[in-house]
Amino acid sequence: MWEEDRHQQGGGMDELLAALGYKVRASDMADVAQKLEQLEMVMGSAQEEGISHLSSYTVHYDPTDLHSWVQSMLSELNPEPTTILDPSSFLIDNPVHSSPILTTTSRVFNDDSEYDLRAIPGIAAYPPQHATNNATTISTTTATSPTTTVATTNTQTVEEIEPGTNKRLKASPIESSESASEPTRPVVLVDSQEAGVRLVHTLMACAEAVQQENLKLADALVKHVGILAASQAGAMRKVATYFAQALARRIYGIFPEETLDSSLSDLLHMHFYESCPYLKFAHFTANQAILEAFATAGRVHVIDFGLKQGMQWPALMQALALRPGGPPTFRLTGIGPPQPDNTDALQQVGWKLAQLAQTIGVQFEFRGFVCSSLADLDPNMLEIRPGEAVAVNSVFELHRMLARPGSVDKVMDTVKNLNPKIVTIVEQEANHNGPVFLDRFTEALHYYSSLFDSLEGSSSSTGLGSPSQDLLMSEVYLGKQICNVVAYEGVERVERHETLSQWRGRMGSAGFDPVHLGSNAFKQASMLLALFAGGDGYRVEENNGCLMLGWHTRPLIATSAWKLPSPES
Repeated sequence: MWEEDRHQQGGGMDELLAALGYKVRASDMADVAQKLEQLEMVMGSAQEEGISHLSSYTVHYDPTDLHSWVQSMLSELNPEPTTILDPSSFLIDNPVHSSPILTTTSRVFNDDSEYDLRAIPGIAAYPPQHATNNATTISTTTATSPTTTVATTNTQTVEEIEPGTNKRLKASPIESSESASEPTRPVVLVDSQEAGVRLVHTLMACAEAVQQENLKLADALVKHVGILAASQAGAMRKVATYFAQALARRIYGIFPEETLDSSLSDLLHMHFYESCPYLKFAHFTANQAILEAFATAGRVHVIDFGLKQGMQWPALMQALALRPGGPPTFRLTGIGPPQPDNTDALQQVGWKLAQLAQTIGVQFEFRGFVCSSLADLDPNMLEIRPGEAVAVNSVFELHRMLARPGSVDKVMDTVKNLNPKIVTIVEQEANHNGPVFLDRFTEALHYYSSLFDSLEGSSSSTGLGSPSQDLLMSEVYLGKQICNVVAYEGVERVERHETLSQWRGRMGSAGFDPVHLGSNAFKQASMLLALFAGGDGYRVEENNGCLMLGWHTRPLIATSAWKLPSPES
């Protein structure tokens, strides 16, 4: 892109400044440097007197022409009579870059509806405005109330110019260790919200270019996303980076030779369990439904479609151990994918659970099945015994079957042949399985913005100075999902999340009736969240007998329970 721009402009552009968004010819560098020195001296001398004429007018300079821009600033700051420039002639559409010396102002968007980030729930894309006395991090402009903030790097004096007035709100200066006599360098800081607006729109434009197979435009846009993402902080920066990486993989056709091996996937899954309450909520609500279904059974058998580290079952085993009249015999069948090194990871999990069962006095039996797909399961393999109460459990597993047509129907037929007392299903509350790429991309951007928001909220509530390993690995866990949703197609795209209403229709068509999870499960799930750090932002919602956990107003996962109709009905 720089080479094309060089030819279009006739060559001679300084490439380092061009990378920062400024266009200046190498032949003009000496003149620009001299004018920058003059500008610094003028601004330093004007600091004590105050730049009164700047308090009444907001002038938008175009930084793409650095030579003319510095000259304009000198004219504006010199004590000689100056001409007030028409702001409308300087509106720009490229990102504004700031430096400790160069003073710039950002474009103010008055039309909120055109660049409204509030469509994305949470605060990742639409952060609240905070003011601090740190001269290097102050946010200065909002879309609805344009305010220019002037900060000095030496005394850290903060001044705000109220819109429509000449009044300045000046905070008490905080003296630094540096000499007070040294000339200060006023800096007008640029609000990052403008870059956030551009970031979201650039992401959407890139996804649209990908859908239209305009790869040249998509290539230019995805590079620009990386630049804009660097201007953001917190959840929005992380979300945008993962989506940009996924778009780049799709544009350039760069994919890992192998999908993420199951051992690393299980490790990331465990960190996600520790860092936020989503999996805890999933396990708790499913266990509550299973416990109630097993209330009078003397022999119980749980078939787990995704055993992983077996973190769901110690709590159920302890609840069974405390059951009045003594615990039932407990049989667990764990299903998992093959390991890359051919180790028997399922059996290792079984041994740990067996040790716990012996400690708490529960008669326990475990069996592990390795299979590449749940569609390969056969009811006869699972050896259902007469008199057993059977429960089938699936947490974030069934949506993967949607990549191959007919696989979910085959799994449901297998489940019905097991004649279970209850089937518990936990799935993401999202629609990432639509046929239109742009719609899928938009839905995923909203969904994962809320998820990253919640991770950020949980992390900040702990008061830790740096992110924990659990948080960092959880972000990688979600980033892998984003990559699969955006970059892959066909049978390789396995993260095909669907909404609760879609699963209701599918389970009803398969012949299952819903089981109401009850108010007791709702109350206990709410108590669970109250114990979790940062639980204020999480919300439990009852939806026609199902329970949903979300962040603020956005549901993110849903637990449902199902049973086969009784013979009488």
